[in-house]
Amino acid sequence: MPNASPGRDLDSQAMALLAARAALEKQAEDAVILDLRTISTVADFFLVCTAGSSRQLTALKDHIEATLAQRGRTVWHTEGGTASAAASRGPMEEPQWILMDCGDLIVHLFDQRARAFYRLEDLWADAPRIPVGA
Repeated sequence: MPNASPGRDLDSQAMALLAARAALEKQAEDAVILDLRTISTVADFFLVCTAGSSRQLTALKDHIEATLAQRGRTVWHTEGGTASAAASRGPMEEPQWILMDCGDLIVHLFDQRARAFYRLEDLWADAPRIPVGA
């Protein structure tokens, strides 16, 4: 996947920045873009964000998806915890996360417990960070 063409790399980086800005519009915390192009074929970029609640997780997912769709980019697959799934677990709620597969970009939306548990930035410590800005 990575490094197929310079134009595509710019497109995937622009998509990662667009998704990060959309997440920040919905008050995502600690948004980090990891550049995987030189170290993995999984994707070009990971976007990792934290949400304060399961409602915010859903709002982040919906807003990122809508923002990408406005630019003609598709979320191929979405997986993970949602507010309705958490409600069925009862008082011993497990950490929640949502993964959005956007092809060149994989978006990881976590609640605070899940982000601390999975520690993606540590697992991908060799990946350069792309400044998100505000």
